[in-house]
Amino acid sequence: MDTRPLLLSGATILTMDDRDRWYEEGAILVKSGKIEAIGLIQEIEYRLPPDCERIELPDRWILPGFINTHVHTSQQLARGLADDVDLLTWLRDRIWPYESQLTEEDCYISTLLTGIELIRSGVTTFCEAGGQHVDAIGCATEALGLRAMLCRSTMDIPTGLPASWDSTKRESLDQQIEHFWRWQNEAENRIRVCLGLRTIFNCSDDLILGTRDLAAELGIRINMHVAEIPAENDFCFQRSGKTVVEHLADLKILGPNFLAVHCVWLTPQEIDLFAKFDVKVSHNPAAAMRVLGWPRITEMQHQHICVSLGTDGAPCNNRMTLIDEMWLATLLQKARTQNPGAMPVESVLSMVTRDGARALGWENEIGSLAEQKQADLVVINPNTATMLPLHDPIANLVNALREHNVESVMVGGNWVMRERQILTVNESEVCSEATKRATHIRERAGIVLPERFWKVRKPGK
Repeated sequence: MDTRPLLLSGATILTMDDRDRWYEEGAILVKSGKIEAIGLIQEIEYRLPPDCERIELPDRWILPGFINTHVHTSQQLARGLADDVDLLTWLRDRIWPYESQLTEEDCYISTLLTGIELIRSGVTTFCEAGGQHVDAIGCATEALGLRAMLCRSTMDIPTGLPASWDSTKRESLDQQIEHFWRWQNEAENRIRVCLGLRTIFNCSDDLILGTRDLAAELGIRINMHVAEIPAENDFCFQRSGKTVVEHLADLKILGPNFLAVHCVWLTPQEIDLFAKFDVKVSHNPAAAMRVLGWPRITEMQHQHICVSLGTDGAPCNNRMTLIDEMWLATLLQKARTQNPGAMPVESVLSMVTRDGARALGWENEIGSLAEQKQADLVVINPNTATMLPLHDPIANLVNALREHNVESVMVGGNWVMRERQILTVNESEVCSEATKRATHIRERAGIVLPERFWKVRKPGK
């Protein structure tokens, strides 16, 4: 690892700070993993150490590293296994049986494969949605060089669950305490831990209350899938006579440290509760359009609720590319509201940078480019037929950006991808190992794929 100071200069720098400052032909001085100085090159030149390495980046854009606030890393090897089915079938007949067959080694490779796709789309930080093998996810994250918030998916109501996942409230909490002490602030402070509640279907009130109290004791965050489908509210009405969010409010778990994922079927009153308790939201546009519905994201933003973006897992999205989610986020709300002005591009860019950092409680270190913040950044090359001309560069960064425009990615001052070459892991080896393992896992899980209209013809037939 090269520890020399590094100057990136000549690029257009979009800081995404609270004043939305940007610098044409700007410069960033990186030292000891942090941003030592940022601004115009003439303002920084006199501050350069004698041993400083210089990289010129003309005709490039530098942005804060993108933040993906909802990723199922353990589902990556199940891409394509659960297309064209409803959510409960997706969970109970496809994905949970598949995930229950994962070994630690399987989960490690799955996370590496996820990380490669995230890096190639400019992601420097992700929030794990809740895997079972947290140690494997942590080790893979450390190898990838990414920043992450780890989470174990906890459930103590066994309805629809594989038998191996049956767990009590105490067991669920104790496992998460172990993960906290093992992983909090590890990998040069790139890894944090949060507590996970899967869904209202599989989490008792006792587990929810225990999670609330443990999060307060440890000073960490809570991650939960909320209001994904109408059946959640039907279930909760039978349980408590209230909607999911109203029930969670009664349990006093809603607060600034609560990250609610999906939030597709919120009533206006529930949005009011989110605003009242400063709940954070992870919006996953592709997953919403595929199996869930049309969330009221613009209404949430009008109430100043912090909304971030996530990809969800590969089986319910097929593309773990946050760049695609930015584009879909604008289209989904424009179509839902019949208002072309809904979800302007500036707000979407904020969702994957400073709002993503706020959603994870990491805003003091990441999410924007500023002095003494972590040097997490992405270098964009807009000079492709798919992105030019740049009449409105901000609009193009949201609506025309593609994976191939992401040239380099830095996390904590270290390049994890340079000129489109992944530097931390061997990409071809990971892809080969992932392909071999995926078939064996599917066979162990007993998942039968549907027959499609095509068949492969063999030679001579």
